[in-house]
Amino acid sequence: MLPAPEQTAAERLTALHADHAPAVLRLLLVLTNGQRQTAEDLLQETMLRAWRHLDSVPAENDAARRWLLTVARRLVIDGVRRRLHRPAEVQLVDMAWIPGRDDTTGTALASYTVRQAFGRLSPAQRRLLCEVYLVGRSPQEVAGRLGMPVGTVKSRTHYALCALRTSLGSS
Repeated sequence: MLPAPEQTAAERLTALHADHAPAVLRLLLVLTNGQRQTAEDLLQETMLRAWRHLDSVPAENDAARRWLLTVARRLVIDGVRRRLHRPAEVQLVDMAWIPGRDDTTGTALASYTVRQAFGRLSPAQRRLLCEVYLVGRSPQEVAGRLGMPVGTVKSRTHYALCALRTSLGSS
């Protein structure tokens, strides 16, 4: 696939995709342990990089394939590194213990437990949690209503949730 002098960038990228996408996708499927969606996303990113740096993609067919495979492999490596340095995600509240609709005793007990834990919070914490989670106001709206900076609303809401979680754990 040597690019003709009159070949446009779109035609070249289309030809690159047609010639090499299946091989790149196979490599990505191996590198992502068969996660097809992730492999397809990485293939799309590989082709996007080829489009952005089309002048760097070699004109010879085998060299172009090696270039694309190298880009794809490096994208996988970058993704792994990003996940290693990203803090672990934590769930705010374990919702598994909440009973189903038909469990009236469990519902009553859960409701009682949450009310007790909520009652152990300070009035300021209860007000913040009500504004943000029950009324559904944004931190910006709550900040305006309470006359405090948005960052303060966010941090106090975080600490109120931590206190509620702790209180639920001790119930």
